Amino acid sequence: MKRLMGFVVGFLLLTASTVFAQCEELSTTPITSISAGFEAWKVVTEAMATCGNLTAELDQEFAQKQVAAMSANPSQYTIGGVANATLVPLVSDGLVRPLNDLVAQYGQDLAPNQLIEVDGNIMAIAMMINAQHLMYRSDILADLGLEVPTTYAEVLTVAQAIKDAGVVEYPLGGTFKPGFNLGEEFVNMYLGFGGTFFNEDNTPAINNEQGIATLEMLKALTAYMNPEFLASDSTVVQQEFQQGKIAMANLWASRAGAMDNPEESQVVGLIEFAAAPAAVEGGPPATTLWWDGMTIATNVSDEEAEVAFKLMMEGLKYDVLSANPDTAIWLSTQPIESRIAAGALASLEGGAPSYPASSAMGLMHTAVGDNIADFLTGAESAAQSLADAEAAYLAAATEAGLIQ
Repeated sequence: MKRLMGFVVGFLLLTASTVFAQCEELSTTPITSISAGFEAWKVVTEAMATCGNLTAELDQEFAQKQVAAMSANPSQYTIGGVANATLVPLVSDGLVRPLNDLVAQYGQDLAPNQLIEVDGNIMAIAMMINAQHLMYRSDILADLGLEVPTTYAEVLTVAQAIKDAGVVEYPLGGTFKPGFNLGEEFVNMYLGFGGTFFNEDNTPAINNEQGIATLEMLKALTAYMNPEFLASDSTVVQQEFQQGKIAMANLWASRAGAMDNPEESQVVGLIEFAAAPAAVEGGPPATTLWWDGMTIATNVSDEEAEVAFKLMMEGLKYDVLSANPDTAIWLSTQPIESRIAAGALASLEGGAPSYPASSAMGLMHTAVGDNIADFLTGAESAAQSLADAEAAYLAAATEAGLIQ
């Protein structure tokens, strides 16, 4: 027994000393990162900072900063937080490097679905999957005898019943802030109505029946939201849920864990998760599937990139992720079960598509997000808002050389 205990103690001491030596080595090189600011990023970057000299900037507007910051030489950030769409401009402009060699040398603990490839090169490491899906107050629906809505027509019916009952300030929340948030709401609903974004020559194709139906449904939803809905992003909707002000919203899975955080939530255990509602009866959930992860800048030294990648692997260790199972739907070589995965997985199983990331789609997303608010406020018609969005896309796509 003494020999066994001695072996165990020796093994633990050896392991601890090895980890300490590795972290001591990583701490000598300053590394900077920029990413979104939701809870999953806090978990990962805190683990990275524990083992290295990391300065992490957590900013929900990270995507608007990355291209300019990583165009500098040297890059202002070593590591960039990315997702389906936000990786595209970085790769297109050559601002992030292939990670094939680093993965081969240090990525033995990565699962195949974490390796994000573009044209045969690994350009990012995914850490989680994400999607906007239905979150709802289970107690309110139960008390009022209401079924969980599976279509947006049903969402409107349930919202009216909640409004009539007067049990919350606003039945619905929505990420309708112009820009990325409103653009994503349009993309989700438009795909749900069966819309396509482009003609074969990359010219826009959204000013149509599906586009108008999308805008009309989005506007119908706003009747049950805070009148300041155009100031509402994911953080605002999360806080509205936590403060007991709303009963339903189509919100990102990455925000689900915060609902049960007793330090900031008044509705612990009361929020449940379901597939995103369908835009049409029998259709797929009106949402898109995303991943979030990390990439490394081109304009940093190879030595800095190597340290950055090693730190990324520290942040994505199984013991870090499994200690925070309800923070994200983590990607790992070992399963990490979590109740917050229910809505995203139900959306996946219901046939929700992946976000259609491309250079053209990035410009379309921006054009839509910047130009449809006037319809929601009644300042112009749906057709005019869609025409404005198409014109903005045409100008940007022509300048980018996507349209001849």
